[in-house]
Amino acid sequence: MERTVLKELIEWKERADRKPLILNGARQVGKTWLLHEFARLEYKKEAYVVCRKNNLARQLFTQDFDVERILRGLRAMTSVDITPGDTLVILDEVQDIPEVLEALKYFKEEAPDYHIAVAGSLLGISLHENISYPVGKVNVINLYPMSFEEFLMAKGEKEACKLLMSRDYVMMSLLHEKYVDLLRQYYYVGGMPEAVSKYVETGALREVRRIQQE
Repeated sequence: MERTVLKELIEWKERADRKPLILNGARQVGKTWLLHEFARLEYKKEAYVVCRKNNLARQLFTQDFDVERILRGLRAMTSVDITPGDTLVILDEVQDIPEVLEALKYFKEEAPDYHIAVAGSLLGISLHENISYPVGKVNVINLYPMSFEEFLMAKGEKEACKLLMSRDYVMMSLLHEKYVDLLRQYYYVGGMPEAVSKYVETGALREVRRIQQE
């Protein structure tokens, strides 16, 4: 699937003043998939760590904020030779280890050449007592459910999407019924990537509803 926010991630990578990245978003909007796809397209290597219920990661980040020690630990945990510029370090579900957020400040100050991206849910990323949010030391990108345009792209309606984005209302009026039908589908399926993927794959609204209920 195509997500328009991928362009923002590429722009982040190319910034001269790039800071560690926080990818914010509600659950099930595709944060993990997006970061994996970003790493696949734009980097030679990916070092991925899930922080949820990960005692090794907890020990690594709660001991102190020695960046070199943390990097050594991440290399050992992921079996990836993390090097500046060509490796994306992804720390997922960081709400379980809030010290990860505080550590980003030290990555910005002491290891700015390393590309670090963390992800967590809006309801989960919260500050605990004695944890300092790295104000001014991070870049933040918000990920939302799939838009109508992204839904069209997922369904293979690329030309309809291009026409919609062109704002050619005269031409769009000729395809009024088609757009209304597509919009009705989008209203039912919604923008959760898993539901959209299942709908595109099978067209089974019952399966879509099951995913939504879960």
